[in-house]
Amino acid sequence: MPPRSPLLLAGLLASAGIAHFAVPKMFDELVPRALPGSPRTWTRVSGVAELALAAGIAVPATRAPAAKAAAAFFVGVFPANVKMAVDWRHRPAPQRTASLARLPLQVPLVLWARGVARTAKEQS
Repeated sequence: MPPRSPLLLAGLLASAGIAHFAVPKMFDELVPRALPGSPRTWTRVSGVAELALAAGIAVPATRAPAAKAAAAFFVGVFPANVKMAVDWRHRPAPQRTASLARLPLQVPLVLWARGVARTAKEQS
């Protein structure tokens, strides 16, 4: 795992977390209807989670557990990506393609987070 990898992952998570607060409506629409409460609450909670995970991964002392939690988080948000793909199935081709491309993208994100966790554990 390249030395910059944890910081890149932290940056990705921080950017996503900030986006949840900057453009919440976009994320509200991804919240599965089966979840209790308002979509905006879930948008905020997931934004805070991404920011916390980013901070944890950025700090070497907490990197391994935070990266493991990030891997679990990436699995946990997969239903939102499925909902997006279903909801966007009748949109123009570029949007439809983007929504479908997000589905397999979760796999490398999970593997990246697991790799960061493994490398951090080996270095401690």
